[in-house]
Amino acid sequence: MLGEARSRILIWYLLLMTLSSVASVLTVRQILFSRLDNWVEQSLYQEVEEFRQLRNGRNPETGQPFGNDIDAIFDVFLSRNIPEDNEYLLAILDGKFYKASSLALPMALRADSALMQEWASLTLPRQDSEATLSGTVLYLAEPIQAAGGVRGVFVVAHMVSRDRAKVNELVLVIAQVSLVVLAIASALAWFAAGKVLAPLRLLSQTARLITESNLTERIPLDSTTGDIAELTRTFNDMLDRIEATFNSQRQLLNDVGHELRTPITIVRGHLELMGTTPQEQQETLDIVIDELDRMSRFIDELMLLAKAERPDFLFPEPIDLTAFTEELFAKITALGDRQWQLEAVAAGRLVGDRQRLTEAIVNLAQNATQHTRPGDTIALGSSCHRDQIHLWVRDTGEGIELADQSRIFQRFVRGKSRYGRSDGSGLGLAIVLAIVQAHGGTIQLTSQPDHGATFILVLPLKPLQELHP
Repeated sequence: MLGEARSRILIWYLLLMTLSSVASVLTVRQILFSRLDNWVEQSLYQEVEEFRQLRNGRNPETGQPFGNDIDAIFDVFLSRNIPEDNEYLLAILDGKFYKASSLALPMALRADSALMQEWASLTLPRQDSEATLSGTVLYLAEPIQAAGGVRGVFVVAHMVSRDRAKVNELVLVIAQVSLVVLAIASALAWFAAGKVLAPLRLLSQTARLITESNLTERIPLDSTTGDIAELTRTFNDMLDRIEATFNSQRQLLNDVGHELRTPITIVRGHLELMGTTPQEQQETLDIVIDELDRMSRFIDELMLLAKAERPDFLFPEPIDLTAFTEELFAKITALGDRQWQLEAVAAGRLVGDRQRLTEAIVNLAQNATQHTRPGDTIALGSSCHRDQIHLWVRDTGEGIELADQSRIFQRFVRGKSRYGRSDGSGLGLAIVLAIVQAHGGTIQLTSQPDHGATFILVLPLKPLQELHP
């Protein structure tokens, strides 16, 4: 696949380079032709202008004006002027070829040519070009008036085909050099494309190495900037998320297996050892039902945590904070024999899911009863702080070790208690955290060993923007 991409890059590069080279060569050729024509035209005008100046001047041999001595004008001018390459100075006297600047004239410029006959009959100046068998001729003809008529014609002719042939030779050399440069550039482009696509090739190789049992492969980041570097970071971040998800699933499966194995073992053991008397059977039945209820609660809590990631986890509604706080206090006082206190009641309205928030507070209160003794204080309160609402549960129990405070909100983590083993699943605080985060809030924990603990739910005053009045 990457080889195909590399080939496509090279093909497109070759196509673009070829088109640009052809366009450049043709443009250069046209520019050279245009400059050549301009130069030839200027040369023709310059020769005719010099001839006119001589015609109006004096004969250097006699010191007298030329007058009607046309042949003398031709002799002096042709003897003193040296034409450019492929340029010819021609003199026509009394309708016949008289003299030229070169003895070796092309076929199109000889005395018996049709072009020469046409020039001999001119009475007015003419500038034109003529396609002949010898090539294209660009000329400027100047008739000479004397004794009341046309005595002669001065012609400057240039065989532009020969110069154009030289231009074509030059363009051919440029084209050949362009081909060589294109070949070298193509080879360099092939290696450059391979270098550019190397991270993608490494990405493909890494993706093939990733399996369910090997999620540790990563692409090394050679550069910190550029599109390839950004793609590499994105791919590595995706692998990090996949690995974290797989590890979380493995840990979840291990924890679930561990949590379910214990009640299943208890149920199986009691059923295998169940006695034959009605009393023994009833005792076994009570134990089995209790363990099955614990398994059912555990599964319900797992399903609740899984549902916390869904958009329909919450059903928000306006909640009167005063009535809600008093309602919560009435519910949690039935959880155990403790000194229950209602510390503060806030006035205002909260937008949230009443059932989920009730579940969070009850979980915190239930957790507090497991880490306190009869006679200890458990307090509930609510307050408003600008754009935030605080709901808290405080107890005067054994507190939480500092090392455990960052762990207790994880799944299946149970806090240590000196007052007996907790019969919870280790999901209670994880559920509380999920509910609070679904409301867009956070949890603050303040605790010291032997000085109790305070859990504060910090909720935005209007956390759910999708609720419209």
